[in-house]
Amino acid sequence: MDERPASLPLKLGALVMFAFLLAPLIVVVPISFSGDAYMMFPPSSWSTKWYPAIFADGKMAAAFWTSLVLATVVTVLSLAIALPAAFALVRLKPPGAEALSSFFTAPLLLPTIVLGLAILIVFARLGLLATFPGLVAAHLVVTLPYALRVLATALSTLPIAVEEAAATLGASPFTVFRRITLPMMKSGLVGTTALCFLVSFDEVVLSLFMTGPRIQTLPVAMYHHVEQQADPLVAALSVLLVALTLIVVLVVDRTSGLAKTFVK
Repeated sequence: MDERPASLPLKLGALVMFAFLLAPLIVVVPISFSGDAYMMFPPSSWSTKWYPAIFADGKMAAAFWTSLVLATVVTVLSLAIALPAAFALVRLKPPGAEALSSFFTAPLLLPTIVLGLAILIVFARLGLLATFPGLVAAHLVVTLPYALRVLATALSTLPIAVEEAAATLGASPFTVFRRITLPMMKSGLVGTTALCFLVSFDEVVLSLFMTGPRIQTLPVAMYHHVEQQADPLVAALSVLLVALTLIVVLVVDRTSGLAKTFVK
């Protein structure tokens, strides 16, 4: 089937949307190179001093490592939990599979602030506030629905005939899953890993409810920094985070392709 070329209004609409989405970068990037002591646009002078200041700030460095370790742990746990769950829902198809899928992805329908307040009330009774296990559990509430959705979609699009052929030739169910299913799910696994990592690393609302003086994530540290002093350090850090996100997206694109990973 031939693809029709995009019309001019559609192209203009897409251009406007891209400009709207990228507009903050037009402000943030110049401010990150400001030589002023506070944020102003356009800057009155230029300097790169705020980039070294990020690494000299002990609180930001500690918060970065907390977010990095947290996102890594949450990503691994999300894959470990969502992969067998997606396989059970898609391949085994238990009674009420659709209802179960809707139930597991329900947190995506709730406003994050409502979800954060509910988690705060429950975790306060369990003594999990301002603890690393509490942060992991809170982030899993958000990342697991994404992981389950992406992996279930990846599984549902795989040719089941290949798995049946391997089983017919004598392969055990575990061997079929390890040697046939997982390799064919490569794009879905890569996409899930990147998505869960970025969602956890950038999560700020739930982290605001869960963190305290003992432990802070990078987005929360940035939020408190802006409250106390409005210098361009946060703008410089934002540029680095945008660059990190871009690197992750490029890795996904080079590894599996964005279209194969997220478009089915």
